[in-house]
Amino acid sequence: MRRSALYSRSSPAPVVAPDAPAPAPALAPERARRRPHLGAALRHPGALWAAVLALALALALGLDLGAWRRPAPRQLTQKDIDDAVLHTATHKVLPSAAARAAAAVAPSLVRVEGVVEQKKGRKGPPELGRGIGTGVVIIDNGTILTNLHVVQGAEQITVTFADGTESPAGIVNMQPENDLAVLRAHKLPDDLQAATMRSTGDLAPGDEVVAIGYPFGIGPSVSAGVVSGLGRGFRSPDGGQLMRNLIQFDAAANPGNSGGPLVTMDGQVVGIVTAILNPTPARTFLGIGFAVPIENAAAGAGQIPF
Repeated sequence: MRRSALYSRSSPAPVVAPDAPAPAPALAPERARRRPHLGAALRHPGALWAAVLALALALALGLDLGAWRRPAPRQLTQKDIDDAVLHTATHKVLPSAAARAAAAVAPSLVRVEGVVEQKKGRKGPPELGRGIGTGVVIIDNGTILTNLHVVQGAEQITVTFADGTESPAGIVNMQPENDLAVLRAHKLPDDLQAATMRSTGDLAPGDEVVAIGYPFGIGPSVSAGVVSGLGRGFRSPDGGQLMRNLIQFDAAANPGNSGGPLVTMDGQVVGIVTAILNPTPARTFLGIGFAVPIENAAAGAGQIPF
């Protein structure tokens, strides 16, 4: 039986001499035909721009797809907020209520100094005495509340503001029945702030307060305590006029605190420190101080704030 011929698409392998170099591989006819067309296409400007646009479109689509795959941010819960607050309270020391109250009034505090001429005997020359007290700005035009006994009879009054600005001042009104004087400074700081005043209508024994001033000229100094009572009366050991409707408090106060503000924990002024109960000649604090309610004090300055 005659055998059918077998065909192969491969070319028969050439016979190569043992020492002859290997021939270079031949290109397939299809690749040989396509190569010139591919090179020409890549050299065409339109094809190059089409490739650039295709690449840019692919990148843009890739970015959008990435955004779609990104999970949405988790919503905060009340537990997250509580945990953050607890972490802050545990790891950060917060200022005390007394410190915050004092800081609120500090820009309105002033040191008051009155120079009084004290006459000696006929032969001796007169001497100048200095009275140191405290005041608080209640109107940003330089209107200051202080005690009358700090400036009464003074030949010269000087006030020093919180930023260190010094200014002469004059008395514009007096309330002898409450030992109060209203001063007006002649030179003001650029950013003078008036204290916030608060009605004593809801003040109660046990409420926390701070007294701020210049005890013995040292300051500003802050002492904390509570309201001990309301509607108290007081007459100085010198036999002065009886003062009524006073706030009694136990925050430490000494000579030099006179005229300073009595401040609640929200940083608002409820009184003007005016006296301490002192049955001994020592003139030191024994635990009972008195302040004029701010309603009376502000009325002396022509202010009816409540």
